[in-house]
Amino acid sequence: MRILLVEDDPALSASLKQGLQQMGFAVELSHDGAEADAILSLRTFDVVVLDLGLPGMAGMEVLKRFRKRGAATPVLILTARDALPDRVAGLKAGADDYVLKPFDFEELEARLHALLRRTRSARSGYLEAGDLRLDKSSRQAYFLNQPLNLSSREAAVLELLMDRCGRVVGKDRIAEHLTGLEEEIGQNAVEVYVHRLRKKLEPLGVSVRTLRGLGYLLEKIGG
Repeated sequence: MRILLVEDDPALSASLKQGLQQMGFAVELSHDGAEADAILSLRTFDVVVLDLGLPGMAGMEVLKRFRKRGAATPVLILTARDALPDRVAGLKAGADDYVLKPFDFEELEARLHALLRRTRSARSGYLEAGDLRLDKSSRQAYFLNQPLNLSSREAAVLELLMDRCGRVVGKDRIAEHLTGLEEEIGQNAVEVYVHRLRKKLEPLGVSVRTLRGLGYLLEKIGG
């Protein structure tokens, strides 16, 4: 498994590289945002760990350019910026997870393994998030291997939220995702479908959080 670690602090990057190698990763290290952008344009990795405060090019710009090129590789942001707007901006720019400095290495390890499991399940034709599982071909959802009774539109919304689990999904993006199921999908209709889905998921311990003015976030997955 190949990982690109982008971190400009020499002591932290050396410590992280050693820990990631002990986890079994082949680690390539970059201390500069522009250099990292060039590396990502030429080579592929299984996961990217990206600091935001970088010389050469800001980490957020590296992330935006990476996603603009169509890359689907999971990206985990490391940063000391703990304000909610910063975290939301990172997730909206295409980050898959966010770890705040200072952090325990065990937490980073657990989050990396979760990202890789999610990526493998998506490639296999299924989406998995904790005890939730969704067959992408049939859009049949399961919780603890028991089928859920969802309408086609509820399942479509769940598919999008699971595919971006931990990331904010805007109403416009959900409406676009549902376009093939109905001629006109407005934001009021999106709210109805999300409300119906939330009522079916909450008894299972699964939360669909509303971020006003931004969209929805699938969180608190059991398992």
